[in-house]
Amino acid sequence: MTALTIVGSPVLRAEGPDKVTGRSIYAADVELPGLLWGKILRSPYPHARIRRVDAAKARRLPGVRAAITGQEIPGHFVGKMIRDMPVLCWDVTRFVGDRVAAVAADTLEAAEEALALIDVEYEELRAVFDPLEAMQPDAPRIHGEVSAYGGAPRERLALDVHNGLTRLAWRKGDVERGFREADLVLEHTFRIPARHQGYIEPHAGVVAIEPDGRIQVWVSAKNPFGIRTQLAKAIKVPEERIRVNAVNVGGEFGGKGDASDLPVAYFLARQAGRPVKIVMTYAEELTASNPAHPTVVTVRSGVKRDGRIVARHLRAVHASGAYGALKSNASLATWHYAGGPYRVENAAIEFLQVYTNTVPGGYYRSPGSVATFFALESHTDIIAKELGMDPAEFRLRNLIGDGDEDAVGQRVSSVRFREVLQAALDAAAWKKPKPGANYGRGIALFGRHISGGDTGVVLTAESDGTFTVISPTFDQGAGTHTILRQLVAEEMRIPIQQVRVMVGDTDSAPRDSGARASRVTYVAGCATVQACGQLRAQLLDQAARMLECAPDEVEFGDAKFWLRQEPGQQVSLRRVIVQSGGRLTVTVHEDLPQPDDVTYTCAQVAEVEVDDETGRIRLHRFVTAHDVGTVINPITHQGQIDGGVVMGLGQAVMEELVIESGQVANASLADYKLPTTADIPELKTVLVRSGGGLAPYAAKAIGEFANNSPPAAIANAVADAVAVRLFELPITAEKIYRALQKNLAE
Repeated sequence: MTALTIVGSPVLRAEGPDKVTGRSIYAADVELPGLLWGKILRSPYPHARIRRVDAAKARRLPGVRAAITGQEIPGHFVGKMIRDMPVLCWDVTRFVGDRVAAVAADTLEAAEEALALIDVEYEELRAVFDPLEAMQPDAPRIHGEVSAYGGAPRERLALDVHNGLTRLAWRKGDVERGFREADLVLEHTFRIPARHQGYIEPHAGVVAIEPDGRIQVWVSAKNPFGIRTQLAKAIKVPEERIRVNAVNVGGEFGGKGDASDLPVAYFLARQAGRPVKIVMTYAEELTASNPAHPTVVTVRSGVKRDGRIVARHLRAVHASGAYGALKSNASLATWHYAGGPYRVENAAIEFLQVYTNTVPGGYYRSPGSVATFFALESHTDIIAKELGMDPAEFRLRNLIGDGDEDAVGQRVSSVRFREVLQAALDAAAWKKPKPGANYGRGIALFGRHISGGDTGVVLTAESDGTFTVISPTFDQGAGTHTILRQLVAEEMRIPIQQVRVMVGDTDSAPRDSGARASRVTYVAGCATVQACGQLRAQLLDQAARMLECAPDEVEFGDAKFWLRQEPGQQVSLRRVIVQSGGRLTVTVHEDLPQPDDVTYTCAQVAEVEVDDETGRIRLHRFVTAHDVGTVINPITHQGQIDGGVVMGLGQAVMEELVIESGQVANASLADYKLPTTADIPELKTVLVRSGGGLAPYAAKAIGEFANNSPPAAIANAVADAVAVRLFELPITAEKIYRALQKNLAE
């Protein structure tokens, strides 16, 4: 096998120069002739009936070109799968921030002034904010017949639950018998608050309607084809009338996959006869976009004295918020990791989505996994303590391996939990004495499958000897386009400078189901390598004709082709392309399977020091270990790990959307705390090389792993340091202090 030269090298980011010089264009940067600013009037009540809406004064304001209300466009809904969220509400609002009316004006100032002139008469209704309370029979009903909504996933609807949306559930073995046979049964409940994804660029979009009715869209979103479908259904036009154009995405972490404000911009543009731009403020982002769900997780386990887990019941109740529209399956994709990393003989696992009068929840980097693994890995430590076992030893006894069944009965392969955990323990010096009093170490594991699905690529050999890749995959910050450049350069054996990647729009690129579920290097990479193979075969055929030999006698590399037996006989890549007609293009569209049997793994160890007088936590060190195949780009790979760890640390110790009576109380980045460099401890990464990667060159996913178990690792470390167990995120000094005082009082 030829040694790799570009794959595995620390190639700089393809889009880096444009970003640092300001040449990159984002949705908010789009300027068109006659462009108007759109603004949305939002409900001040968590639950209310709309009695009357009057926009007459707003329409008379100088500079206002359009004003619409929900009562003027009833019956239009938006959603990724279930379309239960009105484009504009016409009868009932269901959360503080729900869309009621909108205006478009020459200036942003005029649009904001016009909103204040819209008169809305509301009748307040009873509201419910906690998901467990929402399930009670006496709680106010938030939606009527859920199954009547377009796109409702009937096989997953939780119609038997008051305010229920969807249910995902699995059973394995005989759970009741397992609990009867257990020597010890423990049950704990954990609460995880709403959190925002924290991307710097807020949601933004532009809609323009051409004279022939063609709709042009620019939007900050990772899935242009999905956006096109959502918009088409919301405004009731054929998809072919819509073109989603390429712009950069300023970060998304799972949170930018919906078309929620685009239908509003369309109706404004249709009324005004001019293009409309809507850009959320960050206050709107925090109160009306799609944060991670508040969740209550209860875990009950039955174990034997030797440490075997013989029964488990896990139930997670997610506060879906007012709508399910912002989730691709109207549920969180918890089937990726529901089984967990441990052998469980009998299990019942359930994930419920429940409507509440709060901000509609969406996806956030491995959706639902922080909540699930905070509960599961905290619970695991508690079991170990009750059994008098070291937490690491308890885990090592129970970890699944190749060919084992996980807790939901899925037989898995390429499992490296044991090796990865041991590597993390060794790097963290787990068995060495702690450096001082009130120091603690905590372990947490995470594992998941990746997704498959469709994608494509258009690969062209240009007449100047360069290669152009047109990809439908938006690079939302993960370095996707850099990886594609490396793959093409490696496969075609040319310098990476001769490869450029362009993002295609929905007219020019093959269909793609978006950047999601850690699938991109797998699906986009495989499509790119396949395109390279097809194009390489054409080039070899042409070179063989020019060298007057068979294609299998030709070698290639460094932008030329030569006879294997007579290297002096050669032709340049450029000549071969010219002789082929000036340029050669291949188009590949693939729908790759979802590999549900392959689990990628991560193990983490946190080391903390707790001030037992104030409860203040100091993170000293954080070790994260991953099983990896070929690392295509060490820079982007390590960036995903470090960024994920920091994101997880933030969710562990500070991040929370504080919701009081349905209102987000910390609706600014001054009050919604995100980690800074001052909060980051020493980070150590350990890479455990292994086979089984499904991406080209046996590469493995890395993007949605390091962010999920830091909260559990830190909670376990705090418990180890000062014998305080917290069951609620974030883990703050105040909570630790109160728990310490309670311990003293007892």
